[in-house]
Amino acid sequence: MAKIYWAGQSCFQISVSNSRDHEANIVIDPFDEETGLKVPNFSADILLVTHNHHDHNNTKSVKGTAFLIEGPGEYEIKGVFAQGIPAFHDDKEGKEKGNNTIYTIEAEDIRFCHLGDLGQKQLTDEQVDKIGAIDVLMIPVGGEYTIDSTQAQRIISQIEPKIVIPMHYALPKLKIKLDTIEKFLKTMGKPSIQPVDKLTVKTSTLPKDGMEIVVLQP
Repeated sequence: MAKIYWAGQSCFQISVSNSRDHEANIVIDPFDEETGLKVPNFSADILLVTHNHHDHNNTKSVKGTAFLIEGPGEYEIKGVFAQGIPAFHDDKEGKEKGNNTIYTIEAEDIRFCHLGDLGQKQLTDEQVDKIGAIDVLMIPVGGEYTIDSTQAQRIISQIEPKIVIPMHYALPKLKIKLDTIEKFLKTMGKPSIQPVDKLTVKTSTLPKDGMEIVVLQP
């Protein structure tokens, strides 16, 4: 089982457990106060950073003694398998905004993918192969610094996840100008989705047919 919480921007805490003897907290892309958002109050066993910008790399704010992953490679910590896949923060092979790491995470038979600040208009065949089959996809949709809603729709069709969680979009106190979540939902043909505080995922409750979009409340 996994419980997924979102703090805003690209910052998530994924808490996995098998209700018997195993649990681990995974935190991705903690941001700092310069964003205008409340700094997340998360603790981690595993801490992932997709790229070295202040709204993604505030590692000192995260409680616990975490195993820090800051780039491509394969890692196994506390029964969690993480893979970092090289990607770009722009559509010019990193020449404008630099590199970005896509992460896949496998725990309790659930496969997650966090795309970080992906700026590529579409994934390469090699990236799609490395990402593989995904249950839960966390994807930026706000444009400006990352892909926008139309490009996100294309990338979702490349990955074909069971659940999509949009991230990196406009929020009331966010000082960075981004597109709204409404724009993405309209693009996806799902204009009215009620936000929830957290998402609980089990292998038995994953969508069998089609794809579900979940909007999390920070």
